Amino acid sequence: MSIALAIDTPDTPAAHLSLVRLYAMRAAYLLIVIGMAPPMWSAIIHHGTKWGVMQSAAFCLIGAVTLLAALGIRYPVRMVPLLLFELAWKAIWLIAVARPLWSAGLLDADMMETVKACGLGVILFPLVIPWRHVWDNYVRAPGDRWR
Repeated sequence: MSIALAIDTPDTPAAHLSLVRLYAMRAAYLLIVIGMAPPMWSAIIHHGTKWGVMQSAAFCLIGAVTLLAALGIRYPVRMVPLLLFELAWKAIWLIAVARPLWSAGLLDADMMETVKACGLGVILFPLVIPWRHVWDNYVRAPGDRWR
């Protein structure tokens, strides 16, 4: 009795991507895990009693992103929506929050660190996201049925 594995067979999305692209995606997921997991999970585990609603929600959301990014190291193509999410929120934050503060000369050192981190993501993620896969599977493909 043999069990057929659907790993990189011609009909899987990963089969259509080069190994270089897959490893670049894995590196992006690893960067998310290494860069964000230690401070987020430390804050989640050791937070004080005076943790605001928005701050606690943001830390838990980013903590969840790090867990999903760890999954992306194993399944880089299946976790592409996570890279799209990371690209989207960072671009929105840079445009809606950082740009007006920069224009007004109000960026402090802490805010500048976030600008650098978000800027890196906005530069890096478009380079590793398999845009043809995104187009074929999220734009051109028919949506799931409604009824």
